[in-house]
Amino acid sequence: MNQGRFISRSARYWPDRPAILFRDQAITYSQLDERSNRLAGALLALGARKGDRIAVQSWNRPELVELECALYKAGLVKVALNARLSTAEVIETVTNAEPVIMLAGPGHAQEIAGIAAQLPSIRKFIAIDRPQQDFLDYETLLAQAPNVNPDEEMSPEDLAVLHYTSGSTGKLKAAMQTVGNRLASLRKVVMGRLRAQPGDVLALAGPITHASGMFIQPFLYQGGTVLLHERFDAEAFLAAIEKHKVTHCFVVPTMINMLVTHPRIKDFDLGSLKIVTYGSAPIAPSRIREAWQALGPVLSQGYGAGETTGGLVSLSTEDHRAAIEDGQEDLLTSCGRAFSEAQLKLVDDNGREVAPGEIGEIVIRGPDVFAGYWREPELSAAALADGWLHTGDLARMDSRGYIYIVDRKKEMIISGGFNVYPTEVEQVLYRHPAIYEACVIGVPDPVWGEAIKAVIVTRGGHSATEEELIEHCRRYLADFKKPRSVDFVSELPKNANGKLSRKDVKERYWAGHSRRVA
Repeated sequence: MNQGRFISRSARYWPDRPAILFRDQAITYSQLDERSNRLAGALLALGARKGDRIAVQSWNRPELVELECALYKAGLVKVALNARLSTAEVIETVTNAEPVIMLAGPGHAQEIAGIAAQLPSIRKFIAIDRPQQDFLDYETLLAQAPNVNPDEEMSPEDLAVLHYTSGSTGKLKAAMQTVGNRLASLRKVVMGRLRAQPGDVLALAGPITHASGMFIQPFLYQGGTVLLHERFDAEAFLAAIEKHKVTHCFVVPTMINMLVTHPRIKDFDLGSLKIVTYGSAPIAPSRIREAWQALGPVLSQGYGAGETTGGLVSLSTEDHRAAIEDGQEDLLTSCGRAFSEAQLKLVDDNGREVAPGEIGEIVIRGPDVFAGYWREPELSAAALADGWLHTGDLARMDSRGYIYIVDRKKEMIISGGFNVYPTEVEQVLYRHPAIYEACVIGVPDPVWGEAIKAVIVTRGGHSATEEELIEHCRRYLADFKKPRSVDFVSELPKNANGKLSRKDVKERYWAGHSRRVA
């Protein structure tokens, strides 16, 4: 078993067809297979062995796809860092994962070079695209390595990916995705969420180190072309759809908001689109209707997580059509129905399945459910109680199996498709001398789905401004985690035990909304 074999097979079927488009560069299937063979060999020649972790931090680039293919072929484990992580977060992630090799894109190599001494597990650093002192050069390594697929034999239980996210307490954690998980993910995308054929083009502008990247291997498996954008720009994305006759794309609701409100959207020919799938955050039904009109009858929604190796619930294009054109309006507040091999049910606090229409926690089991959290046995045992993944998401299910998320049992905020945990931000705010109490919440936002707001009580004799606190957070956190607004109050509500009541803080900002998520 080795997923890397599918790349070689696709190269045999479609050698001259473009596998990746990036800027003005095209990489054919034959080139992708050869370059990933050489990269796999180079990593092994540097001393990496089956099961070792390999870290990378970069904005979207073809080398990220080559790396993923190479890691599958060599039996190595991917540790992909979000390109927006702060220096402190990079150190924390790498220290936890203990990779032996780290690759860095042109926007990150210099920063990583500055903290290399604080990353003792890493034996070799590799610079992508631009030279960096004391780093090996990516292209030189490929040129010197043989074009031979190591084709490491793997088992379903072998680790393939460490998918990092912050915990609900602000504690770093990594979902362990196995070889079996990744193959299950490939199957469910090919069978249910993103069917394609040779000649189709998938446009990705979200970070392929995270949710967007889950569609790449399934698309390459089917002979499609992956069109990468380094970052998302609405006009450039629309122009690329027209230029390259894009048929498929994955976007988060923030991107949809920016696309449908773009003043020139009608100037672009979007008629090639077959599927625009979105997920990672809720979206207002009114915006879905606007997107249906602006992008065409091509929308599909997904629900999932790193712990489920991507989406396993889908609101199909036909579901959208039924909601928008056939009057089944309630469907626009649903995330859809389970479609993968996994089992899904809603349970109460005692683990008993709730009746249709009642609220319960979403629990899941199946081949796409992760193996637990890296080096966190207690967290793993709690998440995988009784053999079921407990998601922390509260929902109700109707008689037809449609799932309606009503709140999050955990306190996680999803802003622009990224997970943000209030405690992590609050811990940074408390480093500021003016802070007496802080409560971080998600509030409704038409662009980001949820925007991060800090509600602050200052210490006696101290003062701070909104701009000052946002800048303070920027120094310690990735930019998507910092508050976008700050409110100052004289006191924060407490519960009967004297603990801060986040629910009561949120209530004033969510009044009039049917759900406590955006």
